[in-house]
Amino acid sequence: MTKIPADYVNYKSTPVFEKHNVPKMFLHLHNTKAGVYGQIQVLSGALKFYGFRDRRGEVEQELIINTGDTGISPPQYWHKVELLTDNTQFRVDFWAQQDSDIVIQNLSERD
Repeated sequence: MTKIPADYVNYKSTPVFEKHNVPKMFLHLHNTKAGVYGQIQVLSGALKFYGFRDRRGEVEQELIINTGDTGISPPQYWHKVELLTDNTQFRVDFWAQQDSDIVIQNLSERD
């Protein structure tokens, strides 16, 4: 699976999601922004990550992510997730180059 470049920083994280509060967007085809990596952290249970060649493409990868494991979605990569257990909990950390506009904007919003 993809690695996040060393000069990237975590600039934002989602709340913990589970069966009752996972945004529907995550369960359907979507992609990450240009220059942004999404790092899926599974806190309990398991989920399946589906990666697609393009918006209308076929599945090119399927990855089961179990408790304590992570998966990476590279920038502008079409994907979706499927919760595999009733107790699945996960969050997504977003990473971008440390001097990028998206990091600067998000860090200024924290002040």
